[in-house]
Amino acid sequence: MTLTDIMLKRRSTRRFTDEKVTRDELEKILQAALLAPTSRNRKPCNFMVVERRETLEELSQCKDHGAELIKGAALAIVVLADTMITDTWSEDSSIALTFMHLMATELGLGSCWVQVHMRKKDGVYAEEVVRDILKVDSHYRIAGILAIGHSDDIPQPHTLEDIDKSKIHFLV
Repeated sequence: MTLTDIMLKRRSTRRFTDEKVTRDELEKILQAALLAPTSRNRKPCNFMVVERRETLEELSQCKDHGAELIKGAALAIVVLADTMITDTWSEDSSIALTFMHLMATELGLGSCWVQVHMRKKDGVYAEEVVRDILKVDSHYRIAGILAIGHSDDIPQPHTLEDIDKSKIHFLV
């Protein structure tokens, strides 16, 4: 499969089966995260793998809507970025999340990026909720959580014909 094939096939899936993600699959996803480029190669991201059902359930309630799918995933990876290392934590975290998302696709797994940054739960920022659940220091920022698992409900791949080329602008 080419990178273009993987990008076309990558779709967010929100329903998972009970099948476990293998250690080999998880290792490849985490390797992809660690290969993600970061500003000035500072590597501020840490990756907390959550497999405990009770914690997945808690994380599924971290914001008002859109996180419920976490409770059905085999696991979730929370991306924590150390703001004491860099101020480009949001960009660096987003790239790592994207690399993991693409690797999950290559492995035939379902995944969905759950946005945490700037989202709320009952008026409280979701980052604070997640930080409290995971007992994480306040200098770590959380852009998102990647829910991962096996799914029989992955949407059909996009096609190159789906691309909206009107979004491209050339300055000549």
